[in-house]
Amino acid sequence: MRHIKFIVATFSVLCVLSQALLLASDWPQYRGPTQDGLSPENLSLKWPASGPKVLWKSPTENGFSSFAVSGGKVFTMVGRKIENTPKEVCVAMDAATGKELWAADVDLSLYEPGGNSGAPDNSGGDGPRSTPTVSDGMVYVYTQNLVLVCLDAEKGTRIWEHDLRKENAGRNIQWKSAESAVVDGDLVFVAGGGPGQSLLAFNKKDGKLAWKNYNELITHSTPVVATILGERQIIYFLQSGLLSVSPKDGKTLWRFPFRYSTSTAISPVVSGDMVFCSAGYGVGGGACKITKEGNGFKATELWKIAGDGAGKVANHWSTPVCKDGYLYGMFSFKKYETGPMKCVEVATGKIKWEKEGFGAGNVILVNDKILALSDSGEIVSVEATPAGYKEISRAKAITGKCWSTPALSDGHLYVRSTKEGACLEIN
Repeated sequence: MRHIKFIVATFSVLCVLSQALLLASDWPQYRGPTQDGLSPENLSLKWPASGPKVLWKSPTENGFSSFAVSGGKVFTMVGRKIENTPKEVCVAMDAATGKELWAADVDLSLYEPGGNSGAPDNSGGDGPRSTPTVSDGMVYVYTQNLVLVCLDAEKGTRIWEHDLRKENAGRNIQWKSAESAVVDGDLVFVAGGGPGQSLLAFNKKDGKLAWKNYNELITHSTPVVATILGERQIIYFLQSGLLSVSPKDGKTLWRFPFRYSTSTAISPVVSGDMVFCSAGYGVGGGACKITKEGNGFKATELWKIAGDGAGKVANHWSTPVCKDGYLYGMFSFKKYETGPMKCVEVATGKIKWEKEGFGAGNVILVNDKILALSDSGEIVSVEATPAGYKEISRAKAITGKCWSTPALSDGHLYVRSTKEGACLEIN
């Protein structure tokens, strides 16, 4: 009997571990499982000159949404015409084949002039900018018109929704919202409401309001959840600067004033007790250090470097990753610049190295290596070291304009552009 109980107990533990490993391989939201672009997968990121094996390619019409990967499915946002009306559509695809499983119409898809509509290479027009977030069998979409929609991950049917314009005096921004919904624990977080309710948290299961607060104006940035000095917090990049609040009740933890001009879409980047942020249109980059002060916290400026031209550390929407106190990513402003990848020291803003030719693409960190998707559709792997630019591999992956972030799940790299999405097998 003891032997049987031991076998049963061991089997149960193995099942739990297997489930944990399965979940760990998911990339369920914008910039990955921990929202920092980091993957723990141990891959060489070396491939032949012809590139990694392409498992599938599928059309992904217009838009700058990234892929989220969960439960054997990939999710993204596309722009489609439905009964001759342009719509934002959330699409679920089979992760193994790229076959479309369902498509949910979530909002109108009408945009102000801007975005990618004037791309000189005819690489695609404007479209949805946010990325779906997947949690416990539900998909959360935050549209460019400030509508938060909860969908069933299996069928794509609506579970609940909130229109912040109608319910919370929502205030949008030029070129409209690009923010993705953020889930932490039992709550889903968005920004965009009016006075006294510009930041909101809803119960992720039934959509009931958990808390609302503040009178802030949004940027195009997606907030991040992080633990700093032992305190769980959600950090928003607003027009007033960085604002960190307690996820459970919205209480202010700390603020870091930062100048805003026209647009910024990068998420705050946390490195231990330091936080980096940046904006284009002449603003530049900066970082603060978080310390305990009595029962609260204090943000102290480490540095600010104004400007967004050559030799600067400004990001517009290309959020860098961080390893061992160094930022790696595309530091550029104008969308058709050569867009150098740079290594920047978080504590000082000092540029350690830079390499031209990436455009306004995005990067993730795979263990100790950088994996970049350039805006022209190349994938490039680079050693994450401040010693210098050390390229490992490079290959053309997809066509179209790529302003999205790669997603990595179990050795499969999911990338998309304004024209197509692809799944590549890497090692």
